[in-house]
Amino acid sequence: MAPNSSVVVERSRVLRRRGLSRSSPRLQGGWGVPWLYLAPALVVLGGLLVYPIYQLGLISFFQYTQAQVSGGEPTTFEGFGNYSALFSDSQFWQVLVATVLFAGACVVSTLAVGCALAVLLTRVRAVPRLVLMLAALGAWATPAVTGSTVWLLLFDPDFGPVNRMLGLGDHSWTYGRLSAFFLVLLEVVWCSFPFVMVTVYAGIRAVPSEVLEAAALDGASQWRIWRSILTPMLRPILTVVTIQSVIWDFKVFTQIYVMTNGGGIAGQNLVLNVYAYQQAFASSKYSLGSAIGVVMLLMLLAVTLVYLRLLRRQGEEL
Repeated sequence: MAPNSSVVVERSRVLRRRGLSRSSPRLQGGWGVPWLYLAPALVVLGGLLVYPIYQLGLISFFQYTQAQVSGGEPTTFEGFGNYSALFSDSQFWQVLVATVLFAGACVVSTLAVGCALAVLLTRVRAVPRLVLMLAALGAWATPAVTGSTVWLLLFDPDFGPVNRMLGLGDHSWTYGRLSAFFLVLLEVVWCSFPFVMVTVYAGIRAVPSEVLEAAALDGASQWRIWRSILTPMLRPILTVVTIQSVIWDFKVFTQIYVMTNGGGIAGQNLVLNVYAYQQAFASSKYSLGSAIGVVMLLMLLAVTLVYLRLLRRQGEEL
């Protein structure tokens, strides 16, 4: 027997007053439930990320050197004085330009090598594919210090096999500015391309084989298939690997520091991360090093947000 309509209406009013309506998010697993599950991770991230970033920004507004660390002098508030000193330093702008160009070359090279090998993995048989995957994962798992040392030995002017194979004699790759940056670029690409390769390969495997077969039957070349079919379908994945590569390559430290002995001759191979290290620890200007770190953080956030906004305008789902 159907309930009386007046009784149903009155019951709905009571439930609404108590916040227990059937459309209430608490009954349907609305916004509160996901945030509840995310709470432990957010607490951990807050401790590992938010607090250090807060301290980094705080130190950048104070005069904080070895004298303040040892307690010999009081900490004084400088406001934007550290940033003014940083932006008026010509070396900072030179290092910034070098960092942007070097990071851009690393990102483009890493994406090109990773995507090319991902396509190659779809074309070879099981055994060569397994060998290539294991070799790539081995490069990916190698610590940056170890990989940098191995590359230095390979290109050593006295004992390195590369100079002997190329007939370059005792040519020093780390003496010239461009050759040193090129050597570091090779090492960065070597240890970074496996992430791109594995991610893009997984994305290609998710593409229906019928689509690729139809394009091949229509006479499309491999380059045409990649440009017109795979790239649009893999755009969300390519977005992720591009942003990750930008972040990783923009803040390269270990490879530059190890392979160029702290930034090269007269600082010719400095990048922002190494420059911040020199200012903060070699010169004991911790506040100036913190200011460089804040500038790097803001630049990376700006690049990421602009890239994501452009993709949203194109209607991409991320």
